[in-house]
Amino acid sequence: MSLRTLAASTTDRSTPHGQETPMTSTRPRLRGLAGVLSAALVLTALSGCSVVDGITGSDDPSETPSASPTASEKPYDSEFTRDGTFQSHIEIDGVDFVYTLYPTKATPRTNEWYPKGKKHFTFTFQAYDLDRDLDDPFKTKRKVWLDRIRVTSKVKVQGGGTNDEHPYELSGVAKELTFDPEPLSSKRGMLITSPKGAFELRNQTIDATAANTIGIDLTFTASVHVERRAGSKSYTKKSIKQRVPIAIFPSDKTTEAQDIPVDAN
Repeated sequence: MSLRTLAASTTDRSTPHGQETPMTSTRPRLRGLAGVLSAALVLTALSGCSVVDGITGSDDPSETPSASPTASEKPYDSEFTRDGTFQSHIEIDGVDFVYTLYPTKATPRTNEWYPKGKKHFTFTFQAYDLDRDLDDPFKTKRKVWLDRIRVTSKVKVQGGGTNDEHPYELSGVAKELTFDPEPLSSKRGMLITSPKGAFELRNQTIDATAANTIGIDLTFTASVHVERRAGSKSYTKKSIKQRVPIAIFPSDKTTEAQDIPVDAN
């Protein structure tokens, strides 16, 4: 089976309300209360949480739920921030180009990325020949060479506009930038065909921005050479682009970064 095949592969009840009959006996009241408490005990056993305060009431202000955010407080829409990672699959001519980003251990909590302070992330870029199975011999897969990589940034501010800041910029020859000091290379660039090659940059730094920042868009552009057919040594040049939105939370706090080894993620 090829990678392409693998990739493809309370009803509302209304009841009439009758007249309510006044209750004159205390016994039914007690039975009703006993029933409620029994149900509460069952829920407690199932959930492992106390529901007694929910029935009898609680004067502890810490038990009061916080208010839901208003529409104006809705954070900038970002898969990276929400999921703690971002991955895109861009299929072109049977080749899957995969960008992957995630925060490093220096600033791992993306819900604490504020305008002040530096934020750190790692990203990778790799290509998969979808016409072949993962365990097929590597010589049967088309080679993809990454020549240059470029990343630009745009700051989104409150009110829907942008400013002139560029907190992260990158441009250069891929084989001179990647984490691997000796990547498999040719005159067309470094090899990024899985599983033999991949581009990786660790602990990239996003600089501080204006206090009214709500988001940062990173745009990645990779210049690649793709083999037309495995072993043919005939190539086509392509540009693979991907935008990655990142939410930033306006605050007087500063994003706190932890010290980690330079080679850590």
